[in-house]
Amino acid sequence: MILHGYFIRKFLGLFFGLLLLFFVFQALIDLIETVRRFQGADVTFWGLISLTLLNVPQGLYQIIPLVMILATVSLFLGLARSSELVVVRATGRSALRALIAPASMAFLIGVILVAMFNPIVAATTKRFHDKSQELRDGSIDVLSLSAEGLWLRQGGAEGQTVIRATSANPDATVLYDVTFLSYAPKGGPLKRVEAAEARLEPGAWELTDATVWPLSSGVNPEGSVARHLTLRISSTLTQERILESFGAPSAISVWDLPAFIKQLDQAGFSTRRHAVWLQMELAQPLFLLAMVLVGAAFTMRHGRGGGTGLAVLASVLLSFGLYYIRNFAQVLGENGQIPVLLAAWAPPTASILLAWGLLLHMEDG
Repeated sequence: MILHGYFIRKFLGLFFGLLLLFFVFQALIDLIETVRRFQGADVTFWGLISLTLLNVPQGLYQIIPLVMILATVSLFLGLARSSELVVVRATGRSALRALIAPASMAFLIGVILVAMFNPIVAATTKRFHDKSQELRDGSIDVLSLSAEGLWLRQGGAEGQTVIRATSANPDATVLYDVTFLSYAPKGGPLKRVEAAEARLEPGAWELTDATVWPLSSGVNPEGSVARHLTLRISSTLTQERILESFGAPSAISVWDLPAFIKQLDQAGFSTRRHAVWLQMELAQPLFLLAMVLVGAAFTMRHGRGGGTGLAVLASVLLSFGLYYIRNFAQVLGENGQIPVLLAAWAPPTASILLAWGLLLHMEDG
């Protein structure tokens, strides 16, 4: 247990040291990019700093596998150069047992990241998106989901319109059982429109089987009700803007994703993208474990054996290859080419099996 505790302290020190280093680099790069992106906007320097700090956690979260592989390589290179692995072997303990501590820590870090850091990243990402959109367009997201259906908001010179629909088609261009509430520029209600279907066309909504109630002051809504087989309501919305309002799955906490996926499904939207992301987040601890095994497979040998640089390069390149295979499987899963569970769990499982095979070959021949 003392030996495992020693390996854990060294591994965690290297991991958090590299994490801090990457945080500084990421913050500097994001600050430069934020200044360039909002150079024409009315935002102070401290506002730019705030935007940068909101965006850094997302970038840092994405490179955790890289930090893990570098921490593992640094750990075992240090142990090899100080001959500590030789001493471990000389005591009759298998070098593979030295992997228990860093491998367990990698899996535990993965669990903590998914359970605790993921909600923080989701919150900061959502806040960054809202503030960025507000600085660029003067408004925030136009869509939200609830148990009552989906809600849209559009605005223009004629005022604001709130739209509620029970469901929609997957690409959000057709709304079903829809209600439009129009407000004047000064905030007073103008009219209420209910329709069986609303189809988004360039510059307008095309309503089918619509009923209109005027809500202006001094008008009896029921006495002035009008019915239309088709009705056209001008709109500033586009399909791209509606879909962008969902935000990336990474902007939703892993704890909230199951309920959000259920709401998406009830509203008629495709849930595959969010389902793949949820499963990949749950598989994150296994992938970080695979990174530790890959790094150990090439560096758990004596430093005087030669070829250390080549071994480090091979471990980093292999980890990058596994990372991009994982991302490629994610794309295939989101496009429906392969099942969701296969896209999320096959890459980390295959990575662990490959790394374990390399370890057995390097250690036992």
